[in-house]
Amino acid sequence: MPSTSPEPLRLVALVSGSGTLLQSLLDACADPAYGARVVAVGADRSGIQGLQRAQDAGIPTFVRRVGDYPTREEWNTALAEAVAEHRPDWVISAGFMKIVGTPFLSRFGGRMINTHPALLPAFPGAHGVRDALAYGVRVTGCTLFTVDEGIDTGPIIAQRACEVRPDDTEESLHERIKVLERQLLVDTIAGFVAERT
Repeated sequence: MPSTSPEPLRLVALVSGSGTLLQSLLDACADPAYGARVVAVGADRSGIQGLQRAQDAGIPTFVRRVGDYPTREEWNTALAEAVAEHRPDWVISAGFMKIVGTPFLSRFGGRMINTHPALLPAFPGAHGVRDALAYGVRVTGCTLFTVDEGIDTGPIIAQRACEVRPDDTEESLHERIKVLERQLLVDTIAGFVAERT
C-alpha cells in the first residue's frame, strides 16, 4: 500500500522590505522534500522587493496598509482576515516591521514566529545590533521566537550565536547575523515538519 505523506506545512509570510528572509524560505520550499510551502505573502506597503520575490515565484500576495484603516485595531483585523484566507499552519514575520495586536494574535497567537538580530532577552527592540555593539558584548546572535503582545518578549524557539569581531561595524555585524537568521528560520521550519511525522 503506498504511503501518503502529510500535506506540506502552509506558511504565510509577512514582509515590509527586500524580502531576503522570505527568499531563504522560498528557496527551501522549492524542494518538495522540505515539507513546507509558502502559500501567500502579505505586506504593509506596496512596491517592495519582498512582494516582487513572491510574484516571481507565482505566490499570491496581498497588501494591507495601516493608513488605509481608521484605527490600528481595524488594520489588525483586516490583516488577520487576509492571512486567514490562506489557512496557514504558521505565519512568518519575515522582516515585517509592524507590531500586530490583539485582533491578529487572537487568531494566530502561538502560530506566528519572528526573528530578532540579538540573543533575546538581551537587546530587544529595533536596534538590537547597535545596542549589542554599544554594550560591548563579545557574542551576540539571532533569536527565533513566537510573537506575543510584547516587543520581542514571546517564547524563544531557537537561537544561534555570532562572534562580535573587534573591527565590526553595525553593518558588518548585522550582515553576518542575517545569514544566521535565514538559516535558523529554514532549519526551524524543517523541525516543525519533522515533528508532525
